[in-house]
Amino acid sequence: MPVLPELRPMLERIAAARAQQAVPPSLAEQRAMIAAQQPMRLRLVAPAPKADRAEHRVPVPGGEIAVRVFTPPGADGPLPVHLHVHGGGWWLGSHEPHDVACARLAVDAGCAVVSPDHRLAPEHPFPAPAEDVYATLLWTVEHAAGLGVDPGRVSVGGVSSGGNLAAAAALMARDRGGPALAAQLLEVAPLDLTLTALADVGPVPGLPLTREDMARYVARYAAGAPREHPYLSPLRAGDLSGLPPARIMTAEYDLLRDDGERYAARLAEAGVPAAVTRWAGHLHGSHEMTALLRSAREWQALNAEFLRERLRR
Repeated sequence: MPVLPELRPMLERIAAARAQQAVPPSLAEQRAMIAAQQPMRLRLVAPAPKADRAEHRVPVPGGEIAVRVFTPPGADGPLPVHLHVHGGGWWLGSHEPHDVACARLAVDAGCAVVSPDHRLAPEHPFPAPAEDVYATLLWTVEHAAGLGVDPGRVSVGGVSSGGNLAAAAALMARDRGGPALAAQLLEVAPLDLTLTALADVGPVPGLPLTREDMARYVARYAAGAPREHPYLSPLRAGDLSGLPPARIMTAEYDLLRDDGERYAARLAEAGVPAAVTRWAGHLHGSHEMTALLRSAREWQALNAEFLRERLRR
């Protein structure tokens, strides 16, 4: 189907802005521009139900990071727990703009949601962000009693680059002897950073994520590491057996669409239950526009349903 009509004005604005851009902005300028646009982006997100939030500092290799834990108000523990990793191309943003999504998921899925503020490339390239996520996973299980969570009911997931980091953390957990994971929830995730199999989405001006964008983002994050490394490119891992059941969400007009769908197929071939949904008319990131799109709200509801089912066991 065509791009959703509610999204077409955004595509037009992006295309016009790119046409006027003579010189690509620097990294600092890009970060400042995105930060300035954040209030407008948040207006596209429906308000979340109230959830309790706690702040923590978590040690990671070579430093520490901030971690937020969201829980449904008045919930009796121990709760199942889901680790959610924010997106941003590995180089941008923080967990703070994702508070609404984390609070909604905590309430709707009936679980605690752990949100790590992982370090960013290029200042902290691979493997630092992936190791930050895995360290947060270990910390969550080790501090389960104090957090009021059940260390036997843990899942991991993320959006865009956060989905890549979540998939890498799931591989690390399998390879390093734990912790055991009940599920992984990967949304519009880049899973092959060789970028040799990006989807053909046709000539759509103004796409929020382009091939040139992906090339820059991966160069910042991967630095000199071999891009076939399984913790960089989970789709390239030789063995996907023993991983947790997966729910994978892709968008029709997203260059990363085929990454998710091929990963689901490879997981299934390895004996791992994997369900994939391609959302018609959607762009990269449009699933977060829950104030604008009914289908974005349906997407989020399906996420919560998946976690409720997997974490109940």
